[in-house]
Amino acid sequence: MKDQHKKWLYFSLLCLVWGSSFILMKKALLGVTPIQLGALRMIFTAIFLLLVAFPSLKKIQQKHYKYIFYTAITGTFIPGFLFAFAITNIDSSIVAILNSLTPFNTLIFGAWVFGFAFKRSQLFGILIGLAGTLLLILKGADLNPNQNYWYALLIIIASVGYAFNANIVKKHLNDLNALSIVTGNFLLLLVPAFVVLSFTEFFTTFDLENNVLTKSLGYVAILSIVGTGIAKTIYNKLVHISDPVFSSSVTYIIPLVAIFWGVLDGEKLSVLQVVGGIIILLGVYLVNRKK
Repeated sequence: MKDQHKKWLYFSLLCLVWGSSFILMKKALLGVTPIQLGALRMIFTAIFLLLVAFPSLKKIQQKHYKYIFYTAITGTFIPGFLFAFAITNIDSSIVAILNSLTPFNTLIFGAWVFGFAFKRSQLFGILIGLAGTLLLILKGADLNPNQNYWYALLIIIASVGYAFNANIVKKHLNDLNALSIVTGNFLLLLVPAFVVLSFTEFFTTFDLENNVLTKSLGYVAILSIVGTGIAKTIYNKLVHISDPVFSSSVTYIIPLVAIFWGVLDGEKLSVLQVVGGIIILLGVYLVNRKK
């Protein structure tokens, strides 16, 4: 399959998987705390990747580990906890919408910190996408006045972390395959995640007869294996065959998938939010237009 076709296949898969992850987080949080959710996702993902992809670690050279550590912290560790806390106070669909700031931050920090060039149409596309995102947020605030939108700051911080992750992968890890990067990430995060989890009451209150907890762990397992382990591998492949801005623009489509699941779960959606979604799609088109 040609890289151009692979690019859009990976893009579509990520939209579906990551767009569905927000409702899964919401369901998982019915039985675990935000800190437990963040730590358990890392532990489950690490175990899965080390079981199926341990040989990929052999491809990692000593020079890579510094940057693998940076991407583990900025692209997984910090965002994992920030999203878990935010989603306890804001609708899952709104959290996904706020995550659309990632392409903007990827472009800005890519140019400012990493020296990547960008086209004028990409900047216009991101600004249009942000306008659609702002419309979705403002209308969401009207529909849900009791939600604490200060937690939106956590998602903004997480989006900066994702931006650094994408640019580091492109600039410093482009010679390393995607599976090795992700497996290396979670190898480094396994012990810290266990330490964090041990400071919660998870091990002392764990009870398999608790139906709510077992369901939550099931959602965490799906999030970890599909939404984190497999999806992050696909994402790194996408960065390798395209560029950081195109790859991070997946976060413009994720809200549309997340809103679909949110509506099915009883979250509210207005006509203006649909308009905002259309504006976002226009932004994605401009970000990825070749000329």
